[in-house]
Amino acid sequence: MANYGKIPFISSYAAFSPGRNWEQIRTTASLNDVPVKIIGSHTGLSVGPDGATHQALEDLALMRAIPNMVVIYPCDFFEAKKATIEVAKNLPAQAGGKPSYIRLAREGTPIMTTEKTPFEIGKAYEFWQSKNPQVVIIATGPLLYEALVAAKELKENGIEVLVINNPTIKPLDEHTLIRAARTCGAVVSVEEHQVNGGLGGALSELFAKNFPVPMEFIGVQDSFGESGNPDELLEKFKLKSSNIIDAVKKVIARKES
Repeated sequence: MANYGKIPFISSYAAFSPGRNWEQIRTTASLNDVPVKIIGSHTGLSVGPDGATHQALEDLALMRAIPNMVVIYPCDFFEAKKATIEVAKNLPAQAGGKPSYIRLAREGTPIMTTEKTPFEIGKAYEFWQSKNPQVVIIATGPLLYEALVAAKELKENGIEVLVINNPTIKPLDEHTLIRAARTCGAVVSVEEHQVNGGLGGALSELFAKNFPVPMEFIGVQDSFGESGNPDELLEKFKLKSSNIIDAVKKVIARKES
């Protein structure tokens, strides 16, 4: 269908798509560079009681590694709506003409944007600004909320941070992210995904080549999920605002040592 001018959308649990059909996505869609749009839902620990088999924690790494693939992880409903519309644009000069992956959660998530909040594929946005930030927190997906909660508490305790919403995992907004790293001198990445190969991995590659900087990683640390209440799982796997605060303090200490 994509090869003959249509723009097909395929959707399933991310554990199955791209988890089960990765080779077909790689060979049929990406190798031919045709605009198939893959929507992976029920990602991260928020799948809750469905447990480790259905909690896709590796999908960003799987999709980021495929040539030609655009990878997007929206933070909330409005951003997901905008991302869907943008990837549907099949204009050769735009990212919408590429095979694309959008990662979605299962549970209801906080709304952090509006209909008027800017969104463009390949762009990152400052969501919490400070005059003299000591650390930049770069978050993707619904955990952006935890990053903003952490920023508020840190400010109340005299620590200034910059929070960037990074919905596009591939291609990265290299200019914005490198500028933020230069300004702050330390980085904390935040994602509901394995730290291996996800946003944290992508940022590490970017900064290693362009501006080496102390980093800390909030994400799942090389383990499978488990059944449970979504919020309790975020607590157990150390993905809450308190864990982000700890990571900020740790990376500041490393920067200053």
